[in-house]
Amino acid sequence: MQAIRYIVFLLFCLVLSRSANAQGLVIRNYNVKDGLANATVYSTVQDQEGFIWFATPTGVSKFDGKRFRNYTKKDGLTDNDVIKLAADSRGRIWFFTNNGRLSYYYRHILHNDENDSSLVYLSRSHYMQYAFQDKARNIWFLNTAGRVLQYNGRQTTYKLGTKPTDIMWLLSQDTIFQPLQEYFHLASVKDSSNESQKIFLSPAFPVQDERFGSRIRRNPVVIVNNTLYSFTPRDIIPFFKGSEWGITEEISCMSIDKDNLWIGTPRSLYFIKDFFKGERKLSKLLDNHFITSILNDRDGNIWITTYGDGVYHIPFKNFYFAYLDNTNGLYSHSIYSVFKDRRNGLLYIGENAGMLNIMDAAGRIQRYPLDSTGGRNSVLSILPMPKGGTVIGTDNAIYEYSPGMRKPREALKLRSIKDLDVTPGGKVRVVARNKVVNGLDARPMDLSNLETQISSVACVSDTSYYLGTGTGLYYSEGNHQPIPIQDDPRLSQSIKDLQWIDGFLWIGTSDQGIFVLKNNRVIRHFRTADNLVSDICQQLYYDGNGRLYVATNRGVSVIDTRNRVLLRNLTSNDGLMSDDIRGLSHAGDTLYIATSNGLCYFSRDHIPVDTVPPTVYLNAIRYGDSNYLPRAYFQHIYQRGSSFEVEFGAIAYDLPDLVEYQYNFSNDTSSGWVTTMSNIVPYPKLLPGDYTLLIRARKYKSDWSKPVALRINILPQWYQEWWARGILVLLAIMAILLILRYIINRVKGGEKRKTEYNRRIAELEAKALTNQMNPHFIFNSLNSVQHLILEKEEKQALNFLADFATLMRQMLNNSRKSYISLEDEIAFLARYLELEKIRFANSFVYKFELSQELKEYTVYIPPMLIQPILENAVKHGLAPKNGSGHLLVRLEMQGDLLYCAVDDDGIGWEHANSMKSGKLAKHESTALSVIKERLQIIKSFNGSVGKLEIIDKFKSGFGNKEGTLVEILIPIVKML
Repeated sequence: MQAIRYIVFLLFCLVLSRSANAQGLVIRNYNVKDGLANATVYSTVQDQEGFIWFATPTGVSKFDGKRFRNYTKKDGLTDNDVIKLAADSRGRIWFFTNNGRLSYYYRHILHNDENDSSLVYLSRSHYMQYAFQDKARNIWFLNTAGRVLQYNGRQTTYKLGTKPTDIMWLLSQDTIFQPLQEYFHLASVKDSSNESQKIFLSPAFPVQDERFGSRIRRNPVVIVNNTLYSFTPRDIIPFFKGSEWGITEEISCMSIDKDNLWIGTPRSLYFIKDFFKGERKLSKLLDNHFITSILNDRDGNIWITTYGDGVYHIPFKNFYFAYLDNTNGLYSHSIYSVFKDRRNGLLYIGENAGMLNIMDAAGRIQRYPLDSTGGRNSVLSILPMPKGGTVIGTDNAIYEYSPGMRKPREALKLRSIKDLDVTPGGKVRVVARNKVVNGLDARPMDLSNLETQISSVACVSDTSYYLGTGTGLYYSEGNHQPIPIQDDPRLSQSIKDLQWIDGFLWIGTSDQGIFVLKNNRVIRHFRTADNLVSDICQQLYYDGNGRLYVATNRGVSVIDTRNRVLLRNLTSNDGLMSDDIRGLSHAGDTLYIATSNGLCYFSRDHIPVDTVPPTVYLNAIRYGDSNYLPRAYFQHIYQRGSSFEVEFGAIAYDLPDLVEYQYNFSNDTSSGWVTTMSNIVPYPKLLPGDYTLLIRARKYKSDWSKPVALRINILPQWYQEWWARGILVLLAIMAILLILRYIINRVKGGEKRKTEYNRRIAELEAKALTNQMNPHFIFNSLNSVQHLILEKEEKQALNFLADFATLMRQMLNNSRKSYISLEDEIAFLARYLELEKIRFANSFVYKFELSQELKEYTVYIPPMLIQPILENAVKHGLAPKNGSGHLLVRLEMQGDLLYCAVDDDGIGWEHANSMKSGKLAKHESTALSVIKERLQIIKSFNGSVGKLEIIDKFKSGFGNKEGTLVEILIPIVKML
């Protein structure tokens, strides 16, 4: 934050008048330490956005009221020594330098003949002096060689041939050219080319004539030495001659502010308030300052540039205030009391060191030293007497004064006086630390028994009054001892001042604001929570017309006593010299305020309120490590981990430190505004997308400004695009599917290996069970051979052994296989039955019946499942039968199973079981259980369900037929 020096200068020193009007004006100074490029400033202009520009020998400065932004050659200027500025209607700021090269600033970019070919032209070392603009908004220049150039946005070209011209020609073409400056320095007003133009030596019209004033404001002003002329192609009329006002030096610059005239010279700044209303009071400001230019900006502020002393700024609202302090007539700047006597126009100003100042209506100040007893001796109170004159209270005495007296007269000597009041009958009641005096001729009443210090008094009548003390409120009637008011515990505190107003007692406290009493009861309480400017009250002043002024350490609060409502607050932000308020007074519309920094007076009903919000502007955009020029639309590719920042500011020349901002990043103008005093909005993690940033500002009492909008489009990287994300999602899904497939395959592989392992085990178990049946068959076959040998049938026994050997080899081959073809199985079973026929002396015949479907396919079945059934049928069914028997093996398909029916006409299952010995029955049941177990094992690795069922035909209702029917369903493998 730049330092702003507040300097109070001598404003009015009337020339051609015998009286001096002592009035001060607060002026702010900006210099190099505040950021200005140089203390020497040649000229100043205001651009369309509202920025103030200053031309210096070391570059140009752009100012928003708080911050200076400086530009030099490295930023694009053609030379650092910029001698003049011009602002056109397109928003461009033109820079004039001694090298003659053109350059201008537009939308945050400095254009010159190196980066903008339209500015290239042959200068021939002549520099620009003046700039004009035509109706097509082309810019026309006049250089030091008298050559006219035109810039139309595309090129810079010489015009009017090679013959030189002068400024008069451009000024005379007022229907074509509009000057981009307010005034022109000329050696003479005589235009030899315009014989019809009239030149007046004295004003043709009085300046207060509204028509003449309007003419002066509409047309350029010509300065010749120390005279100002109003120029038109028809006539030239002088309207200000410095010699007539006591100005002997040449006029360097001028400006017209409403009805006021500002004059700058190499030695001083002059101000004539209401010049165009006929006023003749010349004020001299900034004495011994070289004034180079004066600017009246669009808000009414005055900017004064100087040669070597920086820039001075007079805020518009300070013209509504007048100031008095030790720089313009007073003894010191510390004011304790003030009173404006409306009866005679005298203004009484009480200071420290017992100094009383009395200023008459003409502005003359008489100074009277009072109370020189030492210690504290300030003039603390000044009150009017009903019959004329005033009573003045100091720390140690009371004085009386009336107009015409040589000096104030001491009326009462009393130590540690705190307050005084005048009763309706004109009696002066004075209170000291522990005393009260009921009249200047009365003896003091000792109040030491109160054991507190008295601070204030308010008279209700000639005999009754209230006392304010450090511990609470007291009331007294006549000469009786005061009694405490204890109806409300809130009143038992330190009281600073009292005012009795129309039956109500107003109490100003040390730190609890204002209490209002009616019949000794609190009916209203004003605090900072109720918008009171401060809870620390220093004095109460009643204007007699319904307004109570509360002097505090933070300004003044104005209260409507009839309705008991707060009207407004006044502080140094509104134009007061200080917020430490000691006293107030008024006369008519003028309010006088005594402060610790001087006296301020102004029209209380016409205080300017700057409700115009500041203009918000974008200063820079930062994304990642790069800075970008501000623009309404910002687009960039997303950068991971990069911070996004927007730097902005507000143009506010009055109270720039009180500007606050709000920004909204959600486009919701009804909510979501974030308030900040910072001028940077940071967004460290801004994801891709479209955004709109709204920024607005306000200052002090203004409304919020219209938001400035910045559209932001952060483009996603390719991997953040929807199609890239879709591909990534698909790849992720595919990867997950591949992983799941791999896991499932591994699980399935494990299960398959486990199943294969179990299958192999089952097969081995089945083979083991098959192998269990082989010994039984071998044992029976060997018995048959033995029987043939015993019967001496050697040849038949040899044939039997040969067939048996073939059968055994076939059996061994089949036992190593899980499945064999049905054809091989039938061949095996036929050979086996042939052997059994030999063994049992051809006691039976057998037959195989196959369904047609079995003949079309190659069917594979587990080996050695049917042979045990055939064996049981022959041995236990047909062999015991008397006579020849029959055995039928019927095979057919039933779905995925082979149906095998072994049908014999033997003795039957039940009869055969009854004839078996215990060992034989056990062996037969074991063979059948082995078949069932094999079928169960085959189910475990093949999934097909086999079945074994034994039917005794006689018992099962096959008529009178005997024999056994065995049905078995065998899982198969079928192939074409």
